[in-house]
Amino acid sequence: MDALIFYFNSLSLFEWILGGILSLSFLIQLCFYLFIYKKPYIHKKKQKENPFPTEDLPGISVIITSKNNSEELRKNLPLILEQDYPLFEVIVVNSGSTDETDIVLKAAELKYPHLYHTFVPAEADSINEKKLALTLGIKAAKYDLLLFTEDFCKPCSPQWIQAYGREFAKGYDILLGFNKIKIAKNVLSRKFILYDNLIHHLKFLSMAILHRPFMGIGRNMAYRKDIFFAGKGYSSILNIEGGDDDLYINRIAREKNRKTGVLLSKESLTETSGVNNFFVWRALKSKHLYTKQFYKGFSAHIFGLETFSRYLFYAVFAGSVTWSILTKDYPLLTCASLLFIIRYGIQLLVINRNSMLFDHVTYHIHLIPFDLFQPFNNLRFRRYANRRNNQRR
Repeated sequence: MDALIFYFNSLSLFEWILGGILSLSFLIQLCFYLFIYKKPYIHKKKQKENPFPTEDLPGISVIITSKNNSEELRKNLPLILEQDYPLFEVIVVNSGSTDETDIVLKAAELKYPHLYHTFVPAEADSINEKKLALTLGIKAAKYDLLLFTEDFCKPCSPQWIQAYGREFAKGYDILLGFNKIKIAKNVLSRKFILYDNLIHHLKFLSMAILHRPFMGIGRNMAYRKDIFFAGKGYSSILNIEGGDDDLYINRIAREKNRKTGVLLSKESLTETSGVNNFFVWRALKSKHLYTKQFYKGFSAHIFGLETFSRYLFYAVFAGSVTWSILTKDYPLLTCASLLFIIRYGIQLLVINRNSMLFDHVTYHIHLIPFDLFQPFNNLRFRRYANRRNNQRR
């Protein structure tokens, strides 16, 4: 005890500051992992499957927009049309396609009477073309519950719609799901892309579980039709390119008396295909990084603190190790190393347990470089998205 007191008394002001910053950033990081990122895994573990009579499930309209993606539509549309659900329709809006999209849809309508398709007029505003296509689909929907996905996505189970129907039957107004990414194993950045997608989903799904929803993803989400018309559709975001999913959910989910739920079952997943190189991934991700700057609410911006504390922790840890080696301050080296190991162990546990819910990918030591590179990569993609959108104006 005397030796410990002597050691603390011998510490310089610089060493106290170094240790204090390291401890504070460590605690902030632990709070994010234990009280936010851990939520999906804990939520799924607590959930109990309550069977709901199939005949009592509500009618659902699945809405898809498609533009020049006939091959993906040809492959994925039957998986949606052949869902195991008693009462649903599928509405596909052809958004000015010049390929065989119209032929694919007309052929599918002959086989599936619950498929309906319409189109966006040629003179539509290109900036809001997607919003107009979705609006046409929503207006054409005959059911009060709207489920959204994309033509390049497929449901991972024949019970995909049923998973949403069961949750809507519990009284939810908005439902958010997870979208997996299918990547060929020969893509060098495959594991990093999967990690980035997992972290992206953990952020908004965790906050929704905490009753602080701030976004959703149009590849797998749903809401009630009356919400759309009560808020005059996309009128509040018409001046912003994109945002028909994440930014729109940011606006409607924060309203009082709106009940937002998340779906974490394997039946509720969708999967994005065609991400076979870096540039496809960048195009897919940059859309959300551009609209992110228009998010409202504390929940949407709290993760800036997580990123700041993450880099601060790594920087001060490196500084502490360097200083302790130079000054032979081995107690400081031991404490810094112990904090690093504890943080890494908790991070590894939380990330891998959540990954088992969705991708079934296991992360190991490469989690550290992923952790360091991911915010920097997001910044690069966001700058790319801003330049791209500025050029279009």
